[in-house]
Amino acid sequence: MEEAPAKFKNLGCREYQGHKKKVHSVAWNCTGTKLASGSVDHTARVWNIDAHGHGKVKDIELKGHTDSVDQLCWDPKHADLLATAAGDKTVRLWDARSGKCSQQAELSGENINITYKPDGTHLAVGNKEDELTILDVRKFKPIHRRKFNYEVNEIAWNTTGELFFLTTGNGTVEVLGYPSLKILHTLMAHTAGCYCIAIDPIGRYFAVGSADSLVGLWDVSEMLCVRTFTKLEWPVRTISFNHTGEFIASASEDPFIDISNVQTGRSVHQIPCKAAMNSVEWNPKQNLLAYAGDDKNKYQTDEGVFRVFGFEST
Repeated sequence: MEEAPAKFKNLGCREYQGHKKKVHSVAWNCTGTKLASGSVDHTARVWNIDAHGHGKVKDIELKGHTDSVDQLCWDPKHADLLATAAGDKTVRLWDARSGKCSQQAELSGENINITYKPDGTHLAVGNKEDELTILDVRKFKPIHRRKFNYEVNEIAWNTTGELFFLTTGNGTVEVLGYPSLKILHTLMAHTAGCYCIAIDPIGRYFAVGSADSLVGLWDVSEMLCVRTFTKLEWPVRTISFNHTGEFIASASEDPFIDISNVQTGRSVHQIPCKAAMNSVEWNPKQNLLAYAGDDKNKYQTDEGVFRVFGFEST
């Protein structure tokens, strides 16, 4: 495992520009060939990203939302279907080939979170009023609604779709059974609010990032915290496991994105960044890390860029 620092050391990064305001969310499709970005400029964009970083990058703009596109996610079974959640209270489903919106659902509040069930049948959406809505993807209609009386920050299914996780402002992770949505465990995860959650693609662990600047690694079968990553000094805003489950990336308002070895807990690489990060996500097939933050230009206006790290330097 000690070759890991060398693995990342000589890799380069590319910048992708298209949005008019800052990028809130980046996500790869299931084949790792397309990347979607959601922005405060009310649009999402889809980019075809070549594994070697070569060639002119074409992007397609997804227009229709009337407020910030805060989060987006791809259908885990279909490489061209993308779901977006926006502050305009709608959730939209898009065909990334045509750029057309194929489905739309009007919900009750400003949407900030969206995630697919691993089999692609359901979508979970969280809003600013701490309400959770589960949509049936085929009918694109709500099948469950639940309002929580505490701050719900991020949501995720485990790899089998039998467990559903909520991170809360109370420093807990609520583990619910699915589809019952009955609370199975309340994990006292952190001393401050839990902001973000990531699921290890191998299914062994989940990781939780907190306002206390720590990332905790939890064993799914035992529901125990087995390791803590301590490199960041600011509230952890976004985390992601790589495709092998070997590395975890985490970011905050610190001037770098940390990449740590999941088994040892040691930091193996840091990617410098100039702004607070909103979203980091590893490609599902190879070690390419997309990341987006509050980057501003010299005139202090949003740059509207995201970057991808992991290209061989030429």
